[in-house]
Parts: sequence; structure tokens; C-alpha cells
Amino acid sequence: MELNAALEEIGRAESLEALQALKVRYLGRNGLLTQAMKALGQLSPEERRERGRSLNEWKERLERALEAREATLKEQALQKRLEEEAVDVTLPGLAFPSGGLHLTSLILGELLRIFRRMGFSAVEGPEVESEFFNFDALNMPEWHPARDMQDTFWVEFKGEPSFTIQGPFGEEVNSLGGAVLRTHTSGMQIRYMIRHTPPFRIVVPGRVFRYEETDASHEAMFHQLEGLVVGEGITMADLKGAIAELARGLFGKEGRVRFQPTFFPFVEPGVQFAMWWPERERWLELGGAGMVHPYLFRVVDDYRERLGLPRVYQGMTGWAFGMGVERLAILRYGIPDIRYFYQNRLSFLRQFKG
Repeated sequence: MELNAALEEIGRAESLEALQALKVRYLGRNGLLTQAMKALGQLSPEERRERGRSLNEWKERLERALEAREATLKEQALQKRLEEEAVDVTLPGLAFPSGGLHLTSLILGELLRIFRRMGFSAVEGPEVESEFFNFDALNMPEWHPARDMQDTFWVEFKGEPSFTIQGPFGEEVNSLGGAVLRTHTSGMQIRYMIRHTPPFRIVVPGRVFRYEETDASHEAMFHQLEGLVVGEGITMADLKGAIAELARGLFGKEGRVRFQPTFFPFVEPGVQFAMWWPERERWLELGGAGMVHPYLFRVVDDYRERLGLPRVYQGMTGWAFGMGVERLAILRYGIPDIRYFYQNRLSFLRQFKG
């Protein structure tokens, strides 16, 4: 075995696998150096001593050469891997699709934040409502002409009722009238007043339903935001102040409000309110409002009395308002068709996602 030739061969090894093969060839159990060590027994003592010293030096040099080449090959492999897996940070990243809030949710969230800053609490009510809470308790009995203003989805029971409409305390109220998909969120005014005692300030967001043909300005399902304030000495001035604050929250410090008298059966007096949009220099008619009709307070106290609760609304006053959420978005963004909101057209929805 030639030491220099072995060292040159180790230095030329191209891979860790080739290096391992050389290690076995020279230093393995049956390797060349191992065989030479075994042959020492055939020599005289003087020759064995000299030959053994030479072979030990060869072994040390081979082991050092193998270790050095192994370290070099591992370093080269690491550098190659780093180069192959390198990330070019100057390249543009990959854009992954992301979702967002629906335009209706964005507008509702904006409205709720404004009212929460004024100390209002947000509450929700059932979408399948009793005729009593949706109409009768709001001063709209069956014969009242105001019911003609709202075409209604009625829920019919076939045989035994498949579900029970519950009142404010979980009591069964099927006997108070039929079931409807609520035509407005105003029914929560009655429910909340029955369960709570004044003073309080609430807003009620939610979906409402009207039985009508859809077109660019009419939809069978849309969203409303209802507001109710009840306490001692509540006046129309308080109502106008709150709506004016809403206008400033929506349109900036130059926003203002305008009231025009109108009729709603559950308020007296009643108004339509419009807000001034400084950016476009125009008035936006957004909803109706007014002072809570005394009839509603009597109905609430009568209901509470039947449940064994005290009458607490005598002498109280309050105001209420209601507005369409989609209407605000339509006016603000110039949306030409209310049907765009719920047709799942991504080209439309992506313009507004939060």
C-alpha cells in the first residue's frame, strides 16, 4: 500500500459516500492497513518494531486526511443546499385571497360604535315574531289602516304548532296572535320595556322582511337599526340631539339633521329625519322617529301586570327612531341597485370589504 497514493485518493473524493468507501478500504476490518498490521507477526522482532511504528504513523495520517476531507465535503454540501434553497427577498410575494366584512356589516358596525359612544346598549330580538309584538302592541290592531303599509310574510302552523313563540320572560305567546317574519325591529321596543324598568337607552340591529316584489329599490329582506330611549323628562330635543350626533359621527362635524313632520302609529309626534352630507352638499333622508306613543306604555304596563310585575311606565316619556342600513350605504356610495347587496357578486363586494 502506497501512503501518498492513498492520501491523494482521499483528497480527490467527490462525496461523503466515496469517502466512506475509501475509509473502509484502508481502515476497515479487512482494509489494506489492517491486513498489513496483521502481517507484523511474521516479521523478526526488530523488523516488527520498525514496521509497526511506520504503520501507526500511516494510520494517523490517513485518519486526519479522512476527517479533513469529510469536513470539507460537509461544508460544500451545506453551501450547495443554502444556494439551492435561497429565497430572493427582492421578488414580490404571493398574494393569498382574503375575506372581509360584508358592506352591511361595515355600516352596522359604524352605526353601533357611534351609539355606544353615546351610552347605548345593543340588543337583538327574534326574527319570527308574534303578531302581538310586531303589530298590536305598536298601536296597529288588525283593523288599523297602518297595516296596509307593510305587506307581511305570515308563518302558518299545520296541525300542532311546530314551535312556540316566547315572550320576554320565556312565556308562551302563541295565543296572542299569529306568527310573522318581523316587518321591522320595533317589536323589540315592547319586549325590552316589559322586561326592564327605565331609564335605559338601546339600539336594535337586525334583519326584517317585507312581502314585495324585488327591484332596484325594493328587497324582500333588508336590515334596520332601531333606537329607544325611555326615562323621566325625555323630550323631542333629546331625540334631535342624538340624531344630530349621529349625523356628525357619519359625516363629520359639519353634519346636521332636519326633521319633517309625518305619521307613524307608534310615535306621537312623528318625524322623518334627513342628514346633511357636507361632502356632497345634499340632504339624505334616512329614517323615521318620534316620541313614544302613550299607548305603548299602557300596553307594556298591562302586560307586566298580567305577569305580576308592577306598572312602572306611568309618567314616563321616551323617543324612538328607525333607519334602513342598506339605504345609508346606497346613498353614501351611490349604489344603483339594492339587489347587489345579496347577489354575492365579488366584483361588487370586494370594493367595500373591511
